[in-house]
Amino acid sequence: MMFKDKAKYAQIRERAYRVSRKEIFRQWLQIAAGLLVFAFGVHLTIYANIGLAPWDCLGMGVARQTPLNYGLAMTIIAVAVLIVDLLLKERIGYGTVIDALLTGNFVQMFNSLNPLPENQSLVLGIVSMLIGFVFMALGMCVYMKAGQCCGPRDALLVGLGQRLPTVPIGAVQIGMWAAVLLFGWLLGGPVGVGTLIGTVGAGAVMQLVYTWIQFEPRNVKHRDVIEITRILRS
Repeated sequence: MMFKDKAKYAQIRERAYRVSRKEIFRQWLQIAAGLLVFAFGVHLTIYANIGLAPWDCLGMGVARQTPLNYGLAMTIIAVAVLIVDLLLKERIGYGTVIDALLTGNFVQMFNSLNPLPENQSLVLGIVSMLIGFVFMALGMCVYMKAGQCCGPRDALLVGLGQRLPTVPIGAVQIGMWAAVLLFGWLLGGPVGVGTLIGTVGAGAVMQLVYTWIQFEPRNVKHRDVIEITRILRS
């Protein structure tokens, strides 16, 4: 009887692992989909042509100072931020790695495929940038909910947010983006009215979107690389 119970338990455990593996692969697709939505939002802020949001300003600044294109520059920046995350002892998951490898290249893809002429309208630029912030917030929500840790920049945001629990997450992002903007400007990244809108507006839009959909990034339970790898190997 005991043997049968152990055998039954082993079968249940094996089914649980099998479901977990399937769920992990589904989450990887969810992360990629969320990053695609996020990257489209970033593309809209670039298309706005009224000055880049801080991270994109930094990416363009690095691209101007090196032989790299925007996509590769953003990938290198993501890896550098990932190192900072590790120094802050933030949990690193497969979602973090996927974000670092895909986001900049997704944005580069949208920039290359864009069939529209360069925007010259300030009003259209502002509207485009604000819509871009909405897509960015939604994309972040989609891939964060996968629970395989945040992308490097968002891990930094959540890490800082956890160290400042009484400060709204949107306000934390505004402060972080202001620091990023300074580095981007020093490297010659494009700065304009859209940059100022982006520094303050992205955090404000994110706060509004997350309040509306009732999503709090700091409450998501994540599984890091070690946990996911253990399930995949079981």
